[in-house]
Amino acid sequence: MSDVLHSFIGDEDNVARIKAAATMMIDALKNGHKIISCGNGGSMCDASHFSEELLARFRRNRIALPAVAISDPSYITCVGNDYGFDQIFSRYVEACGQAGDVLLGISTSGNSEDVIRAAEVARKQGLKVVVLTGKPNGRLTGFCDVEISAPPTRFSDRAQEIHIKVIHTLVQLIEVGMGLADEDDADAAVEVDADAAVEVDAKASAGTEVRNGFRAGLASMS
Repeated sequence: MSDVLHSFIGDEDNVARIKAAATMMIDALKNGHKIISCGNGGSMCDASHFSEELLARFRRNRIALPAVAISDPSYITCVGNDYGFDQIFSRYVEACGQAGDVLLGISTSGNSEDVIRAAEVARKQGLKVVVLTGKPNGRLTGFCDVEISAPPTRFSDRAQEIHIKVIHTLVQLIEVGMGLADEDDADAAVEVDADAAVEVDAKASAGTEVRNGFRAGLASMS
């Protein structure tokens, strides 16, 4: 994991893309819009994780921020049964997405048909689209405003580990941008040495230091 994380945070383009995505989300929220997120399997869990961090809280109590993950099982099985699972996310975006909203689509392959269709509908309806992928230049690339891609690896779990770190960083940047946290509080990890944290053995500390190291790496490149 340390090699993948090091590769990711060592690419300044990734830092720029994360900041661009956060700026889109902050602008949407400041103008009364919302963030819709979607993905399949573990990526659906990540989409839900992102939305609950905004709806509830991240590190400190604050106002709720409008975000929703497309994850209701009755809705998904209804659309899947009646229209096909390729439309489970796009139907929701068609019904609830408004110009000025942001869609966060997550696909480790970069080729998930249901996420692609959601992104396509989102663009047509005036939403901004941010995607998290596991390798660049998949089919989703053509339907997004910002793509944040994990370094390609043999297995999707490595991409998902990068994605959750990106999600936490986006939430931090949103809180700061919305004036709900100050920079020192939202990025206390600046105090953590990025290289030392990245090299933490995978068996240690349930990934806490690695996560802090990721944030420190972003901060040190700002």
